[in-house]
Amino acid sequence: MPEEKSPLPKQKKKLPIGSGPGFQGWIIAALILGIVGVMYFSNNKSLSAIKYKNLEEMVLKGEVETVAVVTDANVAEVTLSSEALQKDEYKNLLGNNRFTSGPHMKVAIVSEYAFMDEFTNFLKNANIDDKKKAALYPEPIHREDIMNSLFNWLPLILFFGLMYFLMTRMAGGGGPGGQLFNIGKSKASLFDTDNKVKISFKDVAGLEEAKEELNEIVEFLKKPEKFTELGGKIPKGALLVGPPGTGKTLMAKAVAGEASVPFFSLSGSDFVEMFVGVGAARVRDLFKQAKEKAPCIIFIDEIDAVGRSRGKGGMPGGNDERENTLNSLLVEMDGFGSDAGIIIIAATNRPDVLDQALLRPGRFDRQISVDAPDINGREAIFKVHMRPLKLNDKVDAKKLATQTPGFAGAEIANVCNEAALLAARRGKKSIEMQDFMDAIDREIGGLEKKNKLISPEEKEIVAYHEAGHAVAGWFLEHANPLVKVSIVPRGAAALGYAQYLPKEQFLYRTEQLFEEMCMSLGGRVAEDIVFGKISTGALSDLEKITKMAYGMVTVYGLNEEIGNISFHDSKQADYSFTKPYSEYTAQKIDQEVKKLVDKAYKLTKELLLSKRKELDILAKALLEREIIFQSDLVGLIGERPFETLTTYQEYMDKEDVIEAPEKVEISLNADGTSPEIPEIKKDETEELKS
Repeated sequence: MPEEKSPLPKQKKKLPIGSGPGFQGWIIAALILGIVGVMYFSNNKSLSAIKYKNLEEMVLKGEVETVAVVTDANVAEVTLSSEALQKDEYKNLLGNNRFTSGPHMKVAIVSEYAFMDEFTNFLKNANIDDKKKAALYPEPIHREDIMNSLFNWLPLILFFGLMYFLMTRMAGGGGPGGQLFNIGKSKASLFDTDNKVKISFKDVAGLEEAKEELNEIVEFLKKPEKFTELGGKIPKGALLVGPPGTGKTLMAKAVAGEASVPFFSLSGSDFVEMFVGVGAARVRDLFKQAKEKAPCIIFIDEIDAVGRSRGKGGMPGGNDERENTLNSLLVEMDGFGSDAGIIIIAATNRPDVLDQALLRPGRFDRQISVDAPDINGREAIFKVHMRPLKLNDKVDAKKLATQTPGFAGAEIANVCNEAALLAARRGKKSIEMQDFMDAIDREIGGLEKKNKLISPEEKEIVAYHEAGHAVAGWFLEHANPLVKVSIVPRGAAALGYAQYLPKEQFLYRTEQLFEEMCMSLGGRVAEDIVFGKISTGALSDLEKITKMAYGMVTVYGLNEEIGNISFHDSKQADYSFTKPYSEYTAQKIDQEVKKLVDKAYKLTKELLLSKRKELDILAKALLEREIIFQSDLVGLIGERPFETLTTYQEYMDKEDVIEAPEKVEISLNADGTSPEIPEIKKDETEELKS
């Protein structure tokens, strides 16, 4: 029977006086303050100040008993005789100091030696008894100032205080220092029946394989007898691996919502601390709490902060706090005294830096890949994030999925939020398709630069550059045709961009990579053909081409001269001081890369020269409309001369792909200029379509 909860709040237990947390620490602080106070008041008597002439007069009257010079203070202290202390003038002057032993007064002096010479000469000539003269000769005394005393004692007090604090921490975290600062306790957030996570698997889209793997862990926690009857054991851990923004943390939250067991959540950096031994103590405290709540789940986000490979980057012979923390984590996960009932889920986007002992079976039994979603996954993610939005009837998640290739879940969530903000800014009652399109443009290229002044000459160069990419991709069979091309200035330096929808494939043939290079060179080639000059606008294209060419020659073995050789080492850093080939081979690699790029440039130039009419049409359409979609190309430059459909055409329904109208014969004018562009009708979603 489950325990009934009492309607009354739980009463806190009263601790006996003197046993509360930090009580001994407060006692030590009070003792230190008491010592400082005694030192201050014992050295800070208020002496009455007199002048040197008054001192000589008092000596001649027999009212002075002794005179002492305080070194390094420029002060001479005077002690009065018992007869003088009985006089009324001194009673009123001294107050309570007359009842204490000397000194009673002080004289400001210029220097110790000048005062002693002058006062000694005065005593020699004074008409007083020789015994009193002998007693009055000044003697130097050394008395430290209260501030000097404090500065001398303070480092020692701090040292013993720090040693006391560290010893109590190393003793197990239960001492007064640990109770006062509480730094050895785990920082994990506990989610149980009182504060249950409300996210479930239905809130996670596009990660079906990962959900299937983690759903097995959830079933194991709910119904362990289903697996133990066959001799199976509960898995120890699952590692979620994937690029940023793909939903690793969201998946862990969904597991917490589905499992109905206590869930501890923390980050890998929560173990890291400047004090030695604190990280390992926090690991032990975390698993101690987890064993009390078992069966339960521990989620460690960004585990690479504490799980890096040991022996790299540490000082030889030193004590590495991170390695000690990792060792403690390894022992708790699968050590001599480890217990069942605790499942660890961790997330990282850098699995290559993790220690191999952490990845072995018995600790993280399964490594689940959480990659960027495909086109179907993006559609499902859009539908999840559109649930709380007030949408127009014309908004289609399928079309939005085709316009966001390569987007992760976090980016799609940001697009939906930006679309809602744009619609609200424009005073609309619902979010329309155009708001989503503008939000996608903002996510890809940044904010639109409405105040960026671009000369007509530069705008024409950008239009022909992007049109060159579009024509090359449209008439190359193995290239990815563009989804959208824009010449609207965005971001810090982007004057335009072309967006492509690649095929969902993992293997690429030589001709596919080569034609991708040709399409990337289309912008530079178009500038060369039309203007006879080239600009700096092809920087990102050239970087992509160079990387692809060196990959074909040195990594994938796709070059005949170099042969079936790969110089890539997946376990080695990207930047190394040695190369696994000779200088002769390096020179040969450079030559083959240049040949490959020159061949691609030549082929692209021949293609665009033969399609000069289509290039002019697209460039003029871009100058007029600034944004062109893939469906517009059919009406502008005709259908692709290949039987295979584009990824966009395969995914969209047949009624969404608008066929080309009757063929319009277009030819250049006599002066070589492009003719008028046929009108493109706009559909109800306000997208440009044929």
